[in-house]
Amino acid sequence: MTQKILIADDDPTQRRLLQATIERMGYETVQTEGGQETLDLLEGPEGSTIDVVMLDLVMPEVDGFAVLERIHPERPDLPMIVLTAQGGIETVVKAMQAGAVDFFVKPASPERIKVGLENALKIRTLTGEVKRLNKKVSGRLTFSELIADSPGMRQVIRLGERAAASNIPILIEGESGVGKELIARAIQGQSDRAGKPFVTVNCGAIPENLVESILFGHEKGSFTGANAKHLGKFQEADGGTLFLDEIGELPLDMQVKLLRVLQEGEVDPVGAKKPVKIDVRLISATNKDLLTLAQNEEFREDLYYRLNVFPIQVPPLRERMDDLEPLVHHFLQRLAIEEDKTISGIDADALQMLMSFSWPGNVRQLENTMFRAVVLSDGEMLTSTDFPQIATQLGIQQPAPENRTPTSFGNGSAQGASLLQAREEIEGAIHAMNASGHLKTLEEVEGEMIQLAIETYSGHMSEVARRLGIGRSTLYRKVRDLGLDRDVVNS
Repeated sequence: MTQKILIADDDPTQRRLLQATIERMGYETVQTEGGQETLDLLEGPEGSTIDVVMLDLVMPEVDGFAVLERIHPERPDLPMIVLTAQGGIETVVKAMQAGAVDFFVKPASPERIKVGLENALKIRTLTGEVKRLNKKVSGRLTFSELIADSPGMRQVIRLGERAAASNIPILIEGESGVGKELIARAIQGQSDRAGKPFVTVNCGAIPENLVESILFGHEKGSFTGANAKHLGKFQEADGGTLFLDEIGELPLDMQVKLLRVLQEGEVDPVGAKKPVKIDVRLISATNKDLLTLAQNEEFREDLYYRLNVFPIQVPPLRERMDDLEPLVHHFLQRLAIEEDKTISGIDADALQMLMSFSWPGNVRQLENTMFRAVVLSDGEMLTSTDFPQIATQLGIQQPAPENRTPTSFGNGSAQGASLLQAREEIEGAIHAMNASGHLKTLEEVEGEMIQLAIETYSGHMSEVARRLGIGRSTLYRKVRDLGLDRDVVNS
């Protein structure tokens, strides 16, 4: 998903120069000629698609400061880089106070623009992630924060929004890893219980002898080891929502007690003299067919019908592949920042390979796959070679590691082919004998090998060091000591 940069400048020459520079970096651009046009775009439907604004401060009628002061309070997560022909300290301070994240004095070099945009996009990603996590922790996550644009997920959201408007018991069904808990959190976040406790219990992870105590609580001294009073999960969630994940794993004797809680609206802590009233919204989830379990007497039928008042079926990832690309980009942006990697995207072949996979582990598997690819990648773009496990399962033959074109340079097959051709032209250039017919010294052979590696990998010193099996600091020292020529592209 190409990121979109808005260029707001009244000078057509500056706009063209910025457009050419930014589009060469792989971004999409949109242009406006003045402050009012910029405001109209950002406050209109297209405004939500803008990732970064490059804003000239000096424009007729509505200037850049006016745009900053109006847009920043409305969209604090939108990074704005200001441009001006004069870089006085007072102007810089004023722009930063108004909400700008960076400041360019025109004309800015392509390198400065590249660094500024990368930093601004990192800020946008981190701001969005922090905002989403804060909402999740505070119980205010809504459906607008979810990546769910496929038809199947739009139906899930429609049902979730209706369920949020009432206090009806909800059963969320779906395979493991589809995001059932996120759906439950979004239901709470859009209900009148937003901001109240959201308590999660995985019924399959509780030891059978502790289920009653954990769910319903116990009094001090009610059994051996009960050294203090313990509030159960129902009481912890009082006023908010209790999410019972994997409800099909709940033991049958506890299902009887759960049924009573739902019917009476009160819990009986172990050892308590009287029941405790509770006000809890119950959302259950399962990856099993509860009706079949009920028919086989493995799940209480009366409890099933009590829980299954408002069912929501979450489709697996393979049935909502429209969501895969935005999910890939979301995970890539977040994980690249977390792992301090300069990975800007994923190439078309790798994305197509991911689209061809069935994802039995659903969104959770996709996130873990992206995590592994980001950690292992040394390039600026993820390629199909960064997903060896997916390629193997799809039966895609990949080149052996020593024959792969380095993924960190070039964006396409043409550049990869040229690198391979260059390597073939210089291969064999290293000989063991010198012109006098005597063996070369180890230093001479080492120098030629390092020079060959630098030429083969176009001066990308990280890749050169990795291929030679030495550290980068050692490589730089040897290059300096041997007096080698190098063209460092990506050191």
